[in-house]
Amino acid sequence: QVQLVESGGGLVQPGGSLRLSCAASGSIFRISTINWYRPAPGKQREKVAGITSDGRTNYADSVKGRFTISRDTAKNTVNLQMNSLKPEDTAVYYCNLISTKGDYWGQGTQVTVSS
Repeated sequence: QVQLVESGGGLVQPGGSLRLSCAASGSIFRISTINWYRPAPGKQREKVAGITSDGRTNYADSVKGRFTISRDTAKNTVNLQMNSLKPEDTAVYYCNLISTKGDYWGQGTQVTVSS
């Protein structure tokens, strides 16, 4: 069973930064794609960023140039560095792991961008 634990959320002023982390249990992490999602109007969830097992990344247009996703294989962790945060980035952010054994989700971490 894969468990994902997010951390790093909080309250930040517009223009500020936060770093989210997703820690995964199990060796399957090394061969999995990891994504970050958040709720979006009219959608169940919006994919914010993703990183494949070989390090290829992709981003939603709304966060390109501001967010950076990276993975630390030795620590079974994926990080999401969020800079120049805007009030519209306020959401619960969820970590998602996609593997041949299925999809797994974390419990979410709240990010609030407000002055």
